Amino acid sequence: MADPFYLTTAIHYPNGRPHIGHAYETIAADVLARFYRQAGRDVRFQTGTDEHGLKMAQKARDLGVTPRELADEMSGYFRSLFDELDITYDRFIRTSEDEHHRASQAIWTAMERNGDLYLDRYEGWYSIRDEAYYDESELTDGEDGEKLSPQGTPVEWTVEESWFFRLSAYQDKLLSLFEENPDFIRPESRRNEVMRFVEGGLRDLSISRTSFDWGVKVPGAENHVMYVWVDALTNYLTGLGYPDETEDLAKFWPADLHLIGKDITRFHTVYWPAFLMSAGIDLPKQVFAHGFLLNRGQKESKSLGNVTDPGELAQLYGVDVLRYFLLREFSFGQDGSYSREAIVNRSNSELANSFGNLAQRTLSLIFKNCGGALPAVIGQDDVDEALMAHIDRVVRKEMPAAYTELAFAQALEAWMGAVSACNAYIDAAAPWALKKTDPERMEQVLATLYTCIAQLAVSVIPVMPGSMAKLLNAMGVENNLRDPQAIGSAWYPAMAQIGFTLEKPQGLFPRLDLPETEEDVA
Repeated sequence: MADPFYLTTAIHYPNGRPHIGHAYETIAADVLARFYRQAGRDVRFQTGTDEHGLKMAQKARDLGVTPRELADEMSGYFRSLFDELDITYDRFIRTSEDEHHRASQAIWTAMERNGDLYLDRYEGWYSIRDEAYYDESELTDGEDGEKLSPQGTPVEWTVEESWFFRLSAYQDKLLSLFEENPDFIRPESRRNEVMRFVEGGLRDLSISRTSFDWGVKVPGAENHVMYVWVDALTNYLTGLGYPDETEDLAKFWPADLHLIGKDITRFHTVYWPAFLMSAGIDLPKQVFAHGFLLNRGQKESKSLGNVTDPGELAQLYGVDVLRYFLLREFSFGQDGSYSREAIVNRSNSELANSFGNLAQRTLSLIFKNCGGALPAVIGQDDVDEALMAHIDRVVRKEMPAAYTELAFAQALEAWMGAVSACNAYIDAAAPWALKKTDPERMEQVLATLYTCIAQLAVSVIPVMPGSMAKLLNAMGVENNLRDPQAIGSAWYPAMAQIGFTLEKPQGLFPRLDLPETEEDVA
């Protein structure tokens, strides 16, 4: 039986259309899901939309529609984008679903049964944009004297009756969790931030609102709706059938990885484990909080006019080019900056000129000089063996190890090193000149390159699934070989003997043009 792996993104708040940050996180999760499927794991990958809360209610009122109508429209944009970006989610969850309301009420009841909920009066600072409560000590003063949250968002003084969760009772348990499971929060910088926050003392958390009604009703107190984060976090259980004792829940929970943005680390690493402890539910194994994706060094915002439509980028440059760029350009976990020029330059130098040209040259030489028939393996020399050993090490060891650590840029750096080694080999061997002087050596060089290119293509299927499928289909590589551990080199001689014939090769990555005006690169 395949080893299960349950992976989630944060569910995305649909009070506006999806932006590049939503694409970034979901592409990273998809790459990981594809990698683990390649490795034979039984993967469950969940994403979706977080549709309740005051922000949604206010946005709908401003637009003159109901919150449900707004949620239906906006959630559709997210789903369409993810389909366009080739995201292979197993479950797209919406928190407005009836089954999610039932799950949220079940975990609420479990926490109440444990004695961790009580009714009181809330007075304090609340950020509508963050859907978060903040202590006075966390606030800063804005330019006009207004109070701002640690995220720089406005806060307002709120007074209303509220249910509270006894978060203060879980301080020591959370600290023990972090100390005993140092990989529960990654990267380490986020773990250190969370530990400092918890060590500073935890106050009980207001977890219901009465000032609006767009949310999950509190059991037994239906004039209250749940604090949006109680219901949002519960989605990870809802998608597996909680509170019913389903096969999926038994197989996939606890989650192996919650992949989130760093701005919601506290909710996932303090509130969520405390809720689960209270409800008597096992904790997820790891939360990884990645950095922000900056547009030319700036956070995207409507006021700056620099919000990027990721669907437009995918259409302009190609889905696989965008996927590759976002995971290649900077280390996952840190903030990173992108621009249209950077996408074009990275694609042209690495995908078009390096890997694409390598594949095109090799396949074209076979098509022209061998009539499309795969060249025979006649006898490898030390140079051939050294190249194949290098490719094998990168594809079977270095890249899988990096993927496992979510070190996507490191995996692709190793891949590019292997591509460069192949280009150096073909330049030195010059098979185009061997047709007349040493045709047997020409065939061996091309056979070596064919084998290496297939391995390299298989190793980046998680990142560039469409392009690599196109290449591997053209090369006749069967689906059962599209796994880094299976591809190796042993398959090639048998394939060459059965008489597979290449069609005329087609270019894989066309060269892209740089934007011509400042407006084009904004």
